[in-house]
Amino acid sequence: MSAERLAETPAAGTPRLERLTAAGLRAASWRLGDLLVDTVRGGSSLGFLADLDRSDASDWWRGLGPAVEADRIAVWVARDGDRDASRVTGTVSVAFTDKPNGRHRAEIAKLMVHPDARGRGLARALLTAAEHTAVQAGVTLLVLDTETGSPAETVYRGAGWTEAGTIPDYAADPSGTLHATTLFYKRLEKRVEEHPGTAARRRTSDAEPQTAAGQ
Repeated sequence: MSAERLAETPAAGTPRLERLTAAGLRAASWRLGDLLVDTVRGGSSLGFLADLDRSDASDWWRGLGPAVEADRIAVWVARDGDRDASRVTGTVSVAFTDKPNGRHRAEIAKLMVHPDARGRGLARALLTAAEHTAVQAGVTLLVLDTETGSPAETVYRGAGWTEAGTIPDYAADPSGTLHATTLFYKRLEKRVEEHPGTAARRRTSDAEPQTAAGQ
């Protein structure tokens, strides 16, 4: 499968966005596990409860390997542009469907930014990268769900997503309290255009492995 990067030589302080290969996902699994644990403990509803530990979180990421290898899921990460280049400060996934009548759509999942990296536009940058990946794959409709009233709603609305409705008591937050979820969708242009600022490159193998998805 291919690997893509945005901002190959980022300016100081600019996170480096990178789409992970299956090998890259394995290499980054502990860093991604740290990010998931910290984000869940910060109160974000991501499908896990507050007792999630690093080992289980890392195992969860590694479990996505076959889907990444088969291009059923695309995982983007943001790495620290200033300090530890292997530190993962954010991530987002695009989950494609194998259903014959639904190959035009995909789901945005597990968009998260580390608490100390928020307020810099990183969530929006990750979302834009994910949307671009979907367009490249021929997807014309994206869907997602997020906790009603959460800061993520502002991100999605600002990125042009449309609210489709809410479902009460849809999922529990990390403390176990049930909350409503808001459903969003976004229609995409069929035409593939280069991502702004992209210096994307493709590889045909994992010969150069990287170092390291909703409620």
